[in-house]
Amino acid sequence: MRIIPAVIAGAVTLSLTWALNTKIGSVPPLGKLLSPQQGFWMNAEPIDATRDLVQLPGFKGMAEVWFDDRMVPHIFAKTEADAYYVQGYITARDRLWQMELQTFAAAGRLSEILGPSMVNYDRETRRRGMGYGAEQALKEMLANPETKVVLESYAEGVNAYIATLTDATLPVEYKILDYKPQHWELINSAYLLKYMAHDLAGFANDLEYTKARQLFDIKDFNLLYPDFLDSTDPIIPKGTAYQAATAKAVAPPDSVLALDAAFMKYRTNNPDPANGSNNWAVGGAKTRLGAPILCSDPHLGLSLPSLWYEVQINTPDMNVYGASLPGAPGVIIGLNDHIAWGVTNGEEDVKDFYRMEFRNGRREYLFNGSYRTADQRVETIKVRGGATVYDTVAYTVWGPVMYDNTFPEHTTSQQFLAMRWKALDPSNEFLTFYKLNKAKNYEDYLQALSTYQCPAQNFVFASKTGDIAIWHNGQYPLRWKDQGKLIMPGSDSTYAWQGYIPHEELPHIKNPARGFVSSANQRATDSTYPYRLYGEFDLFRGKRINEKLAAMSGITPQDMMTLQNDNYNEFAAVALPLLRQHMDTAALNNQQRAYWRELVGWDAVASAESRGATLFNQFWMHFEDTIWLDELHPNDSVYLPFPQSTATLMLLLKDTAFKFIDNIHTPQRETLSDLVRDAFVATAADAAAADKDGKLALGRYRGTDIRHLTRVLKPFGANNLNTGGGMHIVNATKKNHGPSWRMVVQLSDKTEAYGIYPGGQSGNPGSPYYENAVGDWVAGKYYLLHIFRPEDKDDPVIRYKAVFAGK
Repeated sequence: MRIIPAVIAGAVTLSLTWALNTKIGSVPPLGKLLSPQQGFWMNAEPIDATRDLVQLPGFKGMAEVWFDDRMVPHIFAKTEADAYYVQGYITARDRLWQMELQTFAAAGRLSEILGPSMVNYDRETRRRGMGYGAEQALKEMLANPETKVVLESYAEGVNAYIATLTDATLPVEYKILDYKPQHWELINSAYLLKYMAHDLAGFANDLEYTKARQLFDIKDFNLLYPDFLDSTDPIIPKGTAYQAATAKAVAPPDSVLALDAAFMKYRTNNPDPANGSNNWAVGGAKTRLGAPILCSDPHLGLSLPSLWYEVQINTPDMNVYGASLPGAPGVIIGLNDHIAWGVTNGEEDVKDFYRMEFRNGRREYLFNGSYRTADQRVETIKVRGGATVYDTVAYTVWGPVMYDNTFPEHTTSQQFLAMRWKALDPSNEFLTFYKLNKAKNYEDYLQALSTYQCPAQNFVFASKTGDIAIWHNGQYPLRWKDQGKLIMPGSDSTYAWQGYIPHEELPHIKNPARGFVSSANQRATDSTYPYRLYGEFDLFRGKRINEKLAAMSGITPQDMMTLQNDNYNEFAAVALPLLRQHMDTAALNNQQRAYWRELVGWDAVASAESRGATLFNQFWMHFEDTIWLDELHPNDSVYLPFPQSTATLMLLLKDTAFKFIDNIHTPQRETLSDLVRDAFVATAADAAAADKDGKLALGRYRGTDIRHLTRVLKPFGANNLNTGGGMHIVNATKKNHGPSWRMVVQLSDKTEAYGIYPGGQSGNPGSPYYENAVGDWVAGKYYLLHIFRPEDKDDPVIRYKAVFAGK
């Protein structure tokens, strides 16, 4: 009988061996993950940066890297090629998994890692043309000798680090997801550019507006979705004189687009509409030291590892410091010995959709009276744990056919929609940042911007010579009225873009009389600008910033830090008097009346401890629902975007009885007072539930979650952060979104610079430098940025040094 236990033991051993070394569903091979020799325990210690010598095959020169007290690398090299090689190596050492995951997301390859659940995401990404656009960008980057060297050197450094990895030293996410890094290709950095372009210049409402135009006449449509032709406080001050346009778009003779467009059942997945930023620069006449101060804080999705990676790069003709994108060489937002710069999103629509007429499947399409052959691009999507998916995408004169009778799969619509997107044109945005990294004056800054195309950005500038400036920069299509707002006929070339606004005529200003320049995603100009700029713009952050800057004198970097953390909600301050006028408090019960008094007594400051901020946010959400849901979401097949909150507020300030206040589903005619009451009753119910748990204050009700990039590994995130701020507020912190890098630079004789982002330099959750800055970011603190020179080699803030040499 002894053989039976032996057989059972053997079977169990074999089963355990198989189970511990096999990925089962989403569960990684637990044997590998738990192994003391190569499992996640090996990731618990910080990366060893104390090595005196790093010898790498293929590295031709010599470089030295100093790591400061926050593990920011300061790279010193004799040549640019060596510097970018080391940047690639060091960034991969700290952020390899993040770099590769973002590349896979941009390329539509997540199914290779995560399996069948990501197939539709990958198909949509590829149909957006991300691969095609990256290929066009790479050709341009390699055709330029400067960016070619930069890109190739960076990739060599990344691959040199990958070659050092063993099963034990793999980043922990590779172990959990059970796969290994691939060779870093040059196109990966181009994919990051397209990823940034989608995030910042991928917004378009053509499909949704076309649906709306089927339901509403032109008067009501313009009421719901106005153009905001005249901003209250544009980037370029009101009253600025513009030269007459030297280029003009001519509309087709019969451009009644809504009559041409069929009812669309597709829905675009737009980027987060909160993607924006603040930046500004004040001239020396307004500062305490008489030196310009530049500030920049891009508002993007928050995640761990952080979106940004701090770095300094020092070569004989460059000494640049700032925030880099892991996977991309150089610095994106930062400073050097002569200038500083920052960027905000331009917000303009540079993506249009065209309805195509095909025959022979998707092989030929009608264009200007005859049929053309479409280019067929076969997308091969490898699927972990599933069959490979092949998706054929037709490319037309406009671009890829993103939607057709094969995608999305749940539709039987025979509509074919091709997409014209500026981000798919050949371009080399890296060249702009490469030149900014080395720029010495305003002329160098202009030269760097002159070739920039997409995503459109507001580039703010300041120099040690005293200049400040801002350019609303990128390539903007010349448009006739309403071009690009609705789906257009793809068979007629008269609906094409007719060139771009000449670069020298883009909105810009240098050394204005008011002593500062600024942008916060508002419209670039007033209505006297001779070209059409379509987009969705903020109206209140820029107004608040400009009011504060105009009133300041003797400005210090600390004043600018305070302004970046300003929590005043100007939108709410404008809305509250209107709401007071239309609330009948007699209709409320005692509990509701108490919350109402708390709301109307609120000072409009959205601090973390503010209960009034939570009440207002919940009220406005319910209020918009009561106005718009009945008309814009009447059934499951029609789901139209709400007007911007700013549009709703501006509409109410002009007319408190406009037609959409009435609920079309009820027999009675509602008034604004009815809507205010109903919305607040729902708000009071939310508040009472939160109050029971002591969570009505903004920082506890909404707070902020900085999630791990996987979104599912919650212990690797920083959750339930006690934050203030929000929409329409200079401190734009929200639930999962907000200031991703705050920077303040005083361009005095000795540059004084400060910065912080919500994370840490390391991408290793086991490192003390993974999320070390999160608490200080929540508290509104900043770190002094150490901009070293070779003679600073003994500075006490330097913790570790490493020498890189060939092997």
